[in-house]
This record gives sequence, structure tokens and C-alpha cells, in this order.
Amino acid sequence: MMKRYFVIIGVIAMFCIVAGCAQPLTRLDMDFGTSFKLAKFNQTLNPEAEKNLTPVTGLDGGAAKASVDMYRKDFEKPATAAMPISLLGMVGGSK
Repeated sequence: MMKRYFVIIGVIAMFCIVAGCAQPLTRLDMDFGTSFKLAKFNQTLNPEAEKNLTPVTGLDGGAAKASVDMYRKDFEKPATAAMPISLLGMVGGSK
């Protein structure tokens, strides 16, 4: 008889523990990811563009190659050296 009460109390305690850990669905949980989807949608100029299968025209091959070559050439230039400035305002840390 006493064992039966312990089992019932144990089942009720387990139910309370499990129910206490469960959290209700909040408004934040329901809207999770909505701002990302909205930002992505608002930044898309033409949502139907993937259905357009006509070739893209614009630059001819020579102009496109020249543009890409100039872009790559910009990265070959050495970076300009910056002068170190000390905390006291003296250039180069000299006294």
C-alpha cells in the first residue's frame, strides 16, 4: 500500500518536473527568422529573374577583359607605408 503511494507521488513529481521545464511558445520564437527573410526579400531587385533564361548582354569580350585586368592590376600595387604616430603626438616616436 505504501509502495503504491510512492509510485503515485513519483509520477506526479516527474510530471511537475517535466511540465516545469516546458516553455510556452513566445512571440519571439514564432517570428524567429522573419527579419532575415524580409531583408532578403527587400534587397531582391527582381524576384522573377531566375526564370529569365535569355543571355545577359552588355560589355563585349574585349571591354570585359580590360575591366577585369584593371581590377586585378589594382591589387599588384604595393601598399603605401603609414607613418607611425606615438601617443605623445610626435611623428615616428623621435624626441
